[in-house]
Amino acid sequence: MPQRIHIAGDSTAAQKYAVAAPETGWGMGLPWFLAPGIEVANHAMNGRSSRSFVTEGRLAAIVDDLRPGDLLLVQFGHNDQKTDPLIGTDPWTSYRSHLRRYLDAARERGAEPVLLTPAARRRFDDDGNAAASHGFYPDAMRALAAAEGVRLIDVTAQTLALWQELGPDGSLRVFLPERQDNTHFSPAGAGLVARLVARGLLTTGILAEHEVRRLDEDVPVEWFTWPEAAVAPG
Repeated sequence: MPQRIHIAGDSTAAQKYAVAAPETGWGMGLPWFLAPGIEVANHAMNGRSSRSFVTEGRLAAIVDDLRPGDLLLVQFGHNDQKTDPLIGTDPWTSYRSHLRRYLDAARERGAEPVLLTPAARRRFDDDGNAAASHGFYPDAMRALAAAEGVRLIDVTAQTLALWQELGPDGSLRVFLPERQDNTHFSPAGAGLVARLVARGLLTTGILAEHEVRRLDEDVPVEWFTWPEAAVAPG
């Protein structure tokens, strides 16, 4: 059993604080689907890409804390689409080369890296079909996982299927329509995505059945808390 699961990612996974409530990162819900004794270290941060997370020293901080047997979940893509040269990446070149740095860093520490494609935004076409919005980034990550022999959880495909099932109206509860925000999650949405991630850890064989729980349950909203930040996150 891994003692710790580290998350490297962006705002869709990150810990949120009182100033941002009810916005919720899926990393906040993941512990409820894991067996007691597995710690989640959520290093995800708003606005970061695979590139900027590295250049700001955030990957280095994780590496300093990695132990053999730990898991490192890596999910980027939203901000990699930006045109800012300090943040954005090209899916088939710089995105893959930056992701490879996470894989190498984890392996050097005896930890297992796991790639997660980005969660789909809430977008529907004129026919009411859930529409992809991440371009070639999910494909590039899938190709890298295959080339490197790294296990992958296809959150993009699974969330697209879930938004399709819920439909344009039903999927509103997953996001923050009062803020016209179709990228970041409500507590209900964060719980749904966290459960997808936990189930993915099981179905890929990364975790065993006794290491997960509640995979057929929703996380009650009242379980989520948004602490006051000691310092402004960023």
